[in-house]
Amino acid sequence: MNQGSLLRKAVGGFNTGIVALTEAPGIGKVLGKAFAQITYVGRRSGRTFSTPVNYRRSGTDYVIGVAMPDKKTWWRNFLGDGGPVTLRIAGVDHRGHAVAVRDERGGVTVRVRLDGTA
Repeated sequence: MNQGSLLRKAVGGFNTGIVALTEAPGIGKVLGKAFAQITYVGRRSGRTFSTPVNYRRSGTDYVIGVAMPDKKTWWRNFLGDGGPVTLRIAGVDHRGHAVAVRDERGGVTVRVRLDGTA
């Protein structure tokens, strides 16, 4: 097994663990204040994907800072006009619309506005 596949396997295990913790009774409500699971349909593949993310609130929006964006691809589904997502926070699904923006320093943020918020 090469180093790249080992890293992907480790990241996958970490993500699975975070999702399990956010769904666990008790601790899930605490982690739900900072972690969510984002679910979306890939623009090219048409497949449904879910991944845990760290977020913060900014008014009515949820803002996801993408760490090491050049090593990840999921956020690219939300460039331009963005696209629909579901955020699972503390065991509750919230539908919304996400838009990704890359700043002048190369950082990426994904801003999610939930359906029904102006």
